[in-house]
Amino acid sequence: MTEALKRLSDEGVAIWLDDLSRKRITSGALAELLREQHVVGVTTNPTIFQKAISAGDGYEEQVADLAARGVTVEEAVRMITTADVRDACDILLPLNEATGGRDGRVSIEVDPRMAHRTDATVAEAKQLAWLVDRPNAFIKIPATRAGLPAITETIARGISVNVTLIFSLERYREVMDAYQAGLEKADAKGLDISQIQSVASFFVSRVDTEIDKRLEALGTDEAKALKGKAAIANARLAYQEYEQVIAADRWKALAGKGGNPQRPLWASTGVKDPAYPDTLYVTELVAPNTVNTMPEATLEATDDHGEITGDTVRGTYQQARADLDAVEKLGISYDEVVQLLEDEGVEKFEKSWTDLLDSTDAELKRLAPKGA
Repeated sequence: MTEALKRLSDEGVAIWLDDLSRKRITSGALAELLREQHVVGVTTNPTIFQKAISAGDGYEEQVADLAARGVTVEEAVRMITTADVRDACDILLPLNEATGGRDGRVSIEVDPRMAHRTDATVAEAKQLAWLVDRPNAFIKIPATRAGLPAITETIARGISVNVTLIFSLERYREVMDAYQAGLEKADAKGLDISQIQSVASFFVSRVDTEIDKRLEALGTDEAKALKGKAAIANARLAYQEYEQVIAADRWKALAGKGGNPQRPLWASTGVKDPAYPDTLYVTELVAPNTVNTMPEATLEATDDHGEITGDTVRGTYQQARADLDAVEKLGISYDEVVQLLEDEGVEKFEKSWTDLLDSTDAELKRLAPKGA
């Protein structure tokens, strides 16, 4: 473990890897990351699985078996992805047990085509939890309008949830409310809520990508001076919202019954603009009880030259609010941007899911028994 990653962990930031593949599992590379680089969790999404399965490494035997059975492509995708998640969960289980269920987690996403259907999302979450069948799995549910009641119902059933695709402060507040409502329902059913965990994935870099584009179009010195500030400001204000929620009486009542705080998770932390430091969304978002899920390149960059100087979130709220207000005063609508990003996020995951189905279908046909 390098000094930078150790410092980050010591500051209360859980380091998760935003990637998973069968080759990473079977080669021992995932276990090595846990030992050497203080990785304590893994997140996946349709894009990650599409890339892994398209690369083909390690999947051929299972795909051939599935082809021989004549399963549908949808069933094949679920068998392949849940197998990877189950195996990764087994590797991370000792960490999960050592942290009382807090870390050692692996996330798998509901079918993104269900993002706007509450009942279908809950049914999918139940099915995924059953298929993976590991205590340290997280079911990822997008924070769409329809996703909010699905989060509550899934938590109420005792299933731990990673809420994904959060871009706005308002939606983040609604997510925290949905989580608490789920815990209250679970408690009313007599479930042990200390066994339920959740994280809320607040997306970072995409906010800068969209707002920077609009600032660049304005072209003024004032606009250019605000480039690269909106995403960090947005995330820092999200942490302020988190602090307010866990200080409130409603949360204290749940905590008294064993409830676990829903930690903020910084997602989309790979820098998109090469003009910015490649560790920007790590070093500027250091705060206790958070998770930072990093692409491997960002993890390696932090390992190599990340400068962790302590908490870089608390105490910054006034400046963060001023930065977002300054963007708004230039005519860039915060509400419009975050809604656009949510819509695009769902669309991108749907496309990746379709690509995953298509590439898996091609492999099933290639490996089907001759004459089948």
